[in-house]
Amino acid sequence: MSGWWACLDEQTRQAVDAEVLRDRRMMAVKAVWEALRPLGLGLRVAEEVVHLRYTVLGERVRGSSSAEPGDVPTLAARAAGLPGRVVAVEAVWDGDTVHDWFVMLIAVLDEPAGEGHLATFYRSPDARPLGRVAAEVGRGLADHLGVPFHFASPDVPDDGAPRRR
Repeated sequence: MSGWWACLDEQTRQAVDAEVLRDRRMMAVKAVWEALRPLGLGLRVAEEVVHLRYTVLGERVRGSSSAEPGDVPTLAARAAGLPGRVVAVEAVWDGDTVHDWFVMLIAVLDEPAGEGHLATFYRSPDARPLGRVAAEVGRGLADHLGVPFHFASPDVPDDGAPRRR
């Protein structure tokens, strides 16, 4: 993959890194793919190139919640910064071609109704099942905030599992 990164001109590299730092994955993939498609680069490999940039840039990525998404005080502070009252914490599965399955921790908001992203669990830091780690953290945060916790499918990845609302 690093060979493809070297094929990009400096201006495109800077543009891709800027998109990654703003956590705009698809815009970064598009920039890589459009620049290198004439050389035979496919969309899947463009996604892998961008994934490596996420790895390199790590904690500098806006909204990044990497190895420590279980820090309840930090998550509570994120929840407090949302534009509404948190009425529940929910964990939901999602997936993509780069990360495979991952779990998003979400604050369910009331007035204004909606939700706010708190953390994304891409892998367990200690090899425990990812769903179990997310459930443990989500339950701890919900207890801390005094609200209910919901995770319809902690044991099996299921992006169609019933949501709280």
